[in-house]
Amino acid sequence: MQNRISSFPPIVNEDSKIIILGSIPGVKSLEKQQYYGHPQNKFWKIMFELLNENFTEDYQERINILKKHNIALWDVIDSCERKGSLDSEIKNEEANQIKELLEEYPNIKTIFCNGGKSFKNLQKILGKNFKVPFYLLPSTSPLHTISFEKKLEDWKAILKFL
Repeated sequence: MQNRISSFPPIVNEDSKIIILGSIPGVKSLEKQQYYGHPQNKFWKIMFELLNENFTEDYQERINILKKHNIALWDVIDSCERKGSLDSEIKNEEANQIKELLEEYPNIKTIFCNGGKSFKNLQKILGKNFKVPFYLLPSTSPLHTISFEKKLEDWKAILKFL
């Protein structure tokens, strides 16, 4: 049997208006105990660009900036078995309690999924006509090979919900 991995706790507060959901942290993120910890993942670069903030490597500062802009962060998968970092290798997954989190934080009015695995899993968890709308964004993973500019353009969709 493969090693079971677990996601991180949600980054959320009462002011959060949107939540961005990934699938589950990759190997580098788990090693660093940070969301989107792989140096080639474009998540943080995209967020700082969109929010017009100065880029920082300081993880706590990154979290503070998301909170300042009312953005929550979590994963759809609580735990699973996986070798490596590929979503396609995920097996025996357990879902995070997304519905419960949304009930606890009613100011969250929109969900964005970072990549297809997150989106497909969320559809299974919430159903297609859930009261909070959710949208698919291109994965910020280096394995999703569309250009940074294209990812950034698509991710601008979050701005109208902040």
